[in-house]
Amino acid sequence: MSISSAFSLGGAAATKPLPLPPPLNHHRIGLTKLNHLHSPKPNLITIQSQFLKTSSSYFSLRKLPRVHVSSSNDAQFNSVPEENQLQQQQQSSFTEFITSERIKVVAMLALALALCNADRVVMSVAIVPLSLANGWRRSFAGIVQSSFLWGYLLSPIAGGVLVDNYGGKVVMAWGVTLWSLATFLTPWAAETSLLALLAVRTLLGMAEGVALPSMNNMIVRWFPQTERARAVGISMAGFLLGCALALTLSPILMSQGGIFSPFVIFGLSGFLWVLVWLSATSSTPDRSPQISKYELEYILNKRQKSIPVESARPKKVKVVPPFRRLLSKLPTWSLIVANAMHSWGFFIVLSWMPIYFNSVYHVDLRRAAWFSAVPWAVMAVMNFVAGLWSDMMIQSGTSVTLTRKIMQSIGFVGPGVCLIGLATAKNPSLGSAWLTLAFGLKSFSHSGFLVNLQEISPQYSGVLHGISNTAGTLAAIIGTVGAGFFVELVGSFPGFLLLTSLLYFLAALFYCLYSTGERVNFDDPVG
Repeated sequence: MSISSAFSLGGAAATKPLPLPPPLNHHRIGLTKLNHLHSPKPNLITIQSQFLKTSSSYFSLRKLPRVHVSSSNDAQFNSVPEENQLQQQQQSSFTEFITSERIKVVAMLALALALCNADRVVMSVAIVPLSLANGWRRSFAGIVQSSFLWGYLLSPIAGGVLVDNYGGKVVMAWGVTLWSLATFLTPWAAETSLLALLAVRTLLGMAEGVALPSMNNMIVRWFPQTERARAVGISMAGFLLGCALALTLSPILMSQGGIFSPFVIFGLSGFLWVLVWLSATSSTPDRSPQISKYELEYILNKRQKSIPVESARPKKVKVVPPFRRLLSKLPTWSLIVANAMHSWGFFIVLSWMPIYFNSVYHVDLRRAAWFSAVPWAVMAVMNFVAGLWSDMMIQSGTSVTLTRKIMQSIGFVGPGVCLIGLATAKNPSLGSAWLTLAFGLKSFSHSGFLVNLQEISPQYSGVLHGISNTAGTLAAIIGTVGAGFFVELVGSFPGFLLLTSLLYFLAALFYCLYSTGERVNFDDPVG
């Protein structure tokens, strides 16, 4: 029996036979024709409706994209594979991370901080031959080294305000340009006059004061909260490797090209970095022409679930930040104390370890630089380990507050114990081992207070960094100059290390009592 006769038996008065169902890729044409057909039989309508639904569903399923993109069609097909795709997008793979645009940004930040630290560390090695050539006493050598901190004391708060208003990319570019110029001019200044040398070192400190606030700003913009600790770890690893590089290479360069050759080489390297930074990076992910659509969506989606940083961007920080409200909160003071203690210990080792190994263990300058360079290299590696562990703790459900307190406790209590061992070490190898362990553990504090700055107030993170950095600089000046006078008066450098150990324990206790990983409302009026 033909199809037309079968339809006629159903009571349809058709002048021509009903066409066969159209191919799936032309189902819209078939839909138009079938809608014009009339049949009083309800079973025929049911057959046509089922066919159209099957055809439409099959065609729509064929057009589903491989990568999940929110659309109205997705709501119609709520399936398990869709949930699996969403979970895969929420957790960025290691391969995606190391090949992403944001890893290029953090790599450039690490290079900038490496140059930042190398430029300031060169003087720690050059101060020994300069002191011998000019007849400087040890206390006066400490004043020369601390001149860097005079400028560093002036710029962090102003630099933080600039970063919050103009972004980390522009401010970092200006900072690297100025501190590279100061480094390059150091040989000329040293041969001109002592006043010129102090002025150039002060300029170096002023320019470098914007480095860490700029780094923090760029990481907030480019990384979601679950990746910020490792991003800070990578950046600070560059900072510490710059120290190890300068301490290791400076004696070699000085022996080959003179006392001032490291200043020239590191200064020129900074100018090259600025050219690459301006041409290869963007201030925010949405302004990057190289970033993939997947990475941009990943950053924005993850960031919206933590802290909406971009929504605060149009609100520029006031020219005069609300210092009274910022300083009225105990979490702010926990950051100030932590940064002050961190800088105290950091600059003590940075400025005095070559002289310490030279005077206490009677090793030559090149070997002394090696002993004080190894701990920085270990600290650089541990920085990334600590950051990765911190991110994994948060991803596994540990609260941000508890994670930061654990990281900070390791970063302060560990070095405090190790400095006791260093003060009692009987030979340079054992002393270097204690110093290496101390700074390997010290790196955990970068996943504590340094990331915490971004979390309690994204809008004022630059200003908060500037305030805490200023306190840290004051502590560093007191520690750097005080160490020289302490050794002259007491005659014991190990005694100063024991004092530093005690301060580490007290700072760790204060941070654990008053810090938080939650956002703090600084807009409330002070009561």
